[in-house]
Formats: sequence, structure tokens, C-alpha cells
Amino acid sequence: MVDVPELVARAREGRPRAVARLISLVEGASPQLREVMAALAPLTGGAYVIGLTGSPGVGKSTTTSALVTAYRAAGKRVGVLAVDPSSPFSGGALLGDRVRMSEHASDPGVYIRSMATRGHLGGLAWAAPQAIRVLDAAGCDVILVETVGVGQSEVEIAAQADTCAVLLAPGMGDGIQAAKAGILEIGDIYAVNKADRDGADAAARELNHMLGLGEARGPGDWRPPILKMVAARGEGVDELVAAVEKHRAWMDEHGALAARRVRRAAAEIETIAVTALRTRLADLHGNDHLAGLAAGVVAGELDPYGAADTLIASLKDA
Repeated sequence: MVDVPELVARAREGRPRAVARLISLVEGASPQLREVMAALAPLTGGAYVIGLTGSPGVGKSTTTSALVTAYRAAGKRVGVLAVDPSSPFSGGALLGDRVRMSEHASDPGVYIRSMATRGHLGGLAWAAPQAIRVLDAAGCDVILVETVGVGQSEVEIAAQADTCAVLLAPGMGDGIQAAKAGILEIGDIYAVNKADRDGADAAARELNHMLGLGEARGPGDWRPPILKMVAARGEGVDELVAAVEKHRAWMDEHGALAARRVRRAAAEIETIAVTALRTRLADLHGNDHLAGLAAGVVAGELDPYGAADTLIASLKDA
């Protein structure tokens, strides 16, 4: 058993091994997870969470590394949560983002953690909300969350980030991709990376046109800016940081940041509750009661909704 108060205290001191151990407890769904979350709860709320999403190859890891450099230059402690896809065959993941961000590996003010999706869709690992809480409690001022980058399913980051930046690149068909699956709705900031390539101006114009077509904003609402950058050379990174700060100030002024964080907590609570209910339902799969309800549906004696109501009632009584 882990001494949770001691582990949390060491994480608060900025010890990387303690932070890593806490996130490992989260990923492994440790029996002590409830104790860990209870200990972290009073210590959270100080970090600003920035989500970075976009199709593979747009430069998310390069942009993340450039943002780390910018925020470290400003004296801020930075946490990075980089999510990599899991293999559907072996279940493993390369977790290559720490390799790409190796220049920050020796910086005690930076903590980089790669996480595997473990089959979870939406661009994030299922344990991401709790891992963000660990980094927050560990004293990070800014937490950068980089999604898998698998395409149009990358909308889950909007629920976890205070500011969500969508990255695109010229010549990759991103203009069309941006019009699909809610991508236009999740971005607070849009950045056309690799802007030294042909077609960058056209990509920015096309994106601006699409934002205008899909716009349903009032006069005082936030309008996402469209930036151009070359993250590999550090060009446009300061403008991206400035756009994040401008969005943060707007949300503070309009009370949107607090509302977004309440929605995030509500979604997390709902996920935990639904997971617990699924576990209890799974325990009933070998139960004679469930088998009897199923037989009643097959025989036409029960409808599936009535059977489900009966099952739910049995969960309440259990």
C-alpha cells in the first residue's frame, strides 16, 4: 500500500517520481484512487489547461515543445500530458512524445507524461481528467494536453481544456476536415502551422470563411482568431501564447472559465458514476435475475424497457 499523504506532499515539492507514481495509480485504477483524489481535491484549481488537437502531421508535438519553451521563459511550471494511440493488436503504445520533447527532459520545471488511450476514443485517455488533476495539484501553472491526432473524433479535448487550440497545416485537406464532426465548435484558437509552405494563406482564408458560415455568436461572444505559425522555428509561438492569454482574460471577464470548469467536473462525475454502474451491471451478467429478464423478453412476456427498469430497480436494492 502507498502512503498517499506522503506521496502527495512529495509531488507538491515538485519531485517527478512522486508525480509519476500518482499518475500511475490513476492509470492503473488503483484501489487507493479514491484516497488519492480526496487528498488532491483541495490542492487543485491553480493550473490553466490548454488543449492542442489536430490531424496527424500538423506539428502538435513541435508546437507543444515550443509552448513549453515560451512558458518556461516566463517562469511558469509546465506539465505536459501527451496522449498516444494504443495498438488494437498488442494493446501497446509507442509513447513517442517524450522523445520529441527530449530538450525539456532535464528541466525540473517541466513534467512530461505520455499516456496511452487503451482503446478509448475521442483523442484522450480515459484517465486524462484525473492525470490533469495530479499535475494541477503538483504545482504546474500551465498544463498542455496534446491529443492523439486521429482525425475527426478529436472533440473530447474541448471538455477538458480551458482553452482549446486546433492546429491545421496547408496541403493536408484540413480545410474540409475542419468542417466536419464539430471541429469548428471546439476551437477557441485556430493555428495554421507550417505556414512557410505553399497554400498557408489559402488555408487560413478557407478556415475563416468556414468559421463565418458556421457562426452563431452574439456581439460580445468570443470569436476564435486564426493564426499562422512555423512552430519548428519558433515563429508565431508568442502570438499563440498571447491569443491564449486573451481568451483567458475574456473568459474571466464573462464568467465563462468558471462555467467551463463546472461542466468539466460534471462530465467527470457522470463518467465515474456510469463506469461504476457498468461494473455493477457486469457483475449481474452471470446472475439468474438478469437471465430471467432476458428470457422474459425473448418469450414476449416483457418488453426490453420494462426489463431494464426492473434491472435498475434491482441495482438500487442491491
